[in-house]
Formats: sequence, structure tokens, C-alpha cells
Amino acid sequence: MEKREGEGEGEEEQVVNPWTVSAKGGGKIDYDKLIDQFGCQRIDQSLVDRIHRLTSRTPHVFLRRGVFFAHRDLNEILDAHERGEKFYLYTGRGPSSEALHLGHLIPFMFTKYLQEAFRVPLVIQLTDDEKCMWKDLTVEESQRLARENAKDIIACGFDVTRTFIFSDFDYVGGAFYKNMVKVGKCVTYNKAVGIFGFTGEDHIGKISFPPVQAVPSFPSSFPHLFGGQDNLHCLIPCAIDQDPYFRMTRDVAPRIGYQKPALIESSFFPAMQGETAKMSASDPNSAIYVTDSAKEIKNKINRYAFSGGQDSIEKHRELGANLEVDIPFKYLSFFLDDDAKLEEIRKEYGAGRMLTGEVKQLLIQVLTELVERHRRARAAVTDEMVDAFMAVRPLPNMFN
Repeated sequence: MEKREGEGEGEEEQVVNPWTVSAKGGGKIDYDKLIDQFGCQRIDQSLVDRIHRLTSRTPHVFLRRGVFFAHRDLNEILDAHERGEKFYLYTGRGPSSEALHLGHLIPFMFTKYLQEAFRVPLVIQLTDDEKCMWKDLTVEESQRLARENAKDIIACGFDVTRTFIFSDFDYVGGAFYKNMVKVGKCVTYNKAVGIFGFTGEDHIGKISFPPVQAVPSFPSSFPHLFGGQDNLHCLIPCAIDQDPYFRMTRDVAPRIGYQKPALIESSFFPAMQGETAKMSASDPNSAIYVTDSAKEIKNKINRYAFSGGQDSIEKHRELGANLEVDIPFKYLSFFLDDDAKLEEIRKEYGAGRMLTGEVKQLLIQVLTELVERHRRARAAVTDEMVDAFMAVRPLPNMFN
């Protein structure tokens, strides 16, 4: 049963919201407990198989390996698709830094797969207003970072005939703002505190923000795209720390005459130093960035990627690697597409027949190729291309 807004928020064992992700004692996030706390559902193999059948495409590696592991009403989206009804995708990015790390790319890589597999339109929200309010950024700097981040998003390969990218500073108004007001009237201050953990020290800009992220879930917020299609379904791929926004949205939607958006949610991408560490812009060695050179990638993985291997070769041969904590193996499980190769590494490395250095060398190769592909694609993105994606216009190839 789905939790209503605010339920389960008082649990202190772990805190997961859009601004804080922490587990008690600095431990790992317990995703089973999080599913129970949030009231979403786990994605099982039957759901993956159903997506495979409906799209006639091999499910994305993030789906096959449980990176996207939880959902809300995904079956309803698939039911609608089978009936010939249309839906659109909505995802976003808070532009707070110049360069994206690999964790930032995950929702966009997966959303691109969904867009291609289901042949549906996509809206991408750049919350430059949010980052201006939460970070020490000026309005102008937030807007500049939004355009820079848009280039990295476009470089993931989205179809301009099916994709609308917008920044809040540029787009909010009209029908979008009307929906914000409708949502805002339905959520009391006490409920907002229960959902998001606001305190008396937070300025009112923060408290007023959640409706901004809620209303792209409603097709009427985009009359230039979906005019007259107010019952269009919406599917939101996102990390699970964004769930509080959409629990609120799903609670409000029927009260203002809209359908509840469906969600497909991912786990968190671990820091180089391990799952209990945090990726931080203040520590460039905590993550691989899409601007890193081949030399930097090699150095970071060899020096900083936490290993589950044993202290000596003899002990490693005897006991094998602890794959539960080994970051090189975890990163390969995200980015090595070959299932058979990954399973071979799991067996050989876990049994001690493969050494940490060998696994790191393979990871260096995989990530260097990925980052170089992204760098080439981003270099080809011009300001005119950004303007084209962000232009308020109909999408001619929307459902074709």
C-alpha cells in the first residue's frame, strides 16, 4: 500500500530526501527498508520480462541488474501502452556544477533507452531556481550552469524531435504556474515539513519550491506539447531520493483532476571510496567526472577505488574478493554491458582466481571509452543545438 505524504518520515535509521542521504552510523542505505518506508514496489523479473516483450528490445543494463529497482504504478503505464494509450517521460537535473560525474549520467542514459524503446516524448527540467536557492549561486550563474549541463544531457543522444529541455527561470509561467498554484494550495506547511524536513531556519523560497518540481508531471503544464491531452500518462525515471517530491505530487494529483505520475527509481551510484562514502565536488577523487582525462581516470581507479580484495595475494587466492564492498566490480556492474563477461568476473574474482589489479585494468578501459565517447559527443553540441532543444515549440515526431 502506498504511503501518504509524511508517513515514515520520522524514522531515524536512515534519511533519504532530495538534499540528504545518510544511514545510521555512516553505514549503507538499506533499500528494502527504504521501499517499505516510502511505500513503493520492487521491480521483479516478471516486470523486466514484460518490458522486454512490449518493446522487443533487450532491457537496459540498469534494468537487468537492478540499478533501477523500485517503481510506483509502472504496471499501469505498461497496461496503458498495451491498450495503445500514450505516455510521456519526465526527468530532470539540478545544475549546481560545471561538470557532471558518472552518477549524474545514469538517469539520462536510462531515460534515453526508455525514449527509444517506447518511442515517446520527453521533458527535462533544469531546476536552476532550486540550485540558486539551495547553493551559494547567483541567478545568473545558475542559468549559465543550466545551459552547460544541458550540453552534457544532449550529448547522451536524445532525439530533438521528441525532447523538450527547459530551465525553470526561463519557462515557469502561464499554464505551468497555474498548476503550481493548484498544487501549493493542497499542501499545508505542516505536511511540507513532514515530507521534506524543512525547519524554521529555511527561507521561504525553499518551502515554495516543491510545486515547481511537481507540475511537469501534468501534461497541461506544457500546452505547446500536449494541448488538449490532459489525461496523458507520465512516467518519471529518477533516483529514489527524489521520491518525496512525487509522493506529494501523487497525493495531490487526483484532488486537482490529474492522473498520478508513475515512477521508476534507481539506487545511488557509490563513491570511489565505498558505498558509505559520499561523492563530493570538494573531493575530485570521490568520483569519475566526464571531463576527466584518460590519465586521471587511471590514477583515480588505481589509487582511490575501494577494493574488496584481500591484503596479500596468498590470502586473496584463498578467500577471494568481497564483492559486496568492491567498488571496481560495482562500477563494472553499472557500465560493462556484457552479462557473460560480468558473470565470469563475479566467479573468478570472488573465488580469488582473478586479482584486484586485473579488475581495475578492465574498469579503466571501460570508463575511459565511456568518458571519451561522451567528451566527443559533448564537443559536437553547439549553442544552436541547445537553443533547439530548449525552444518552446511543438515536437513533430512526438509519438512516431
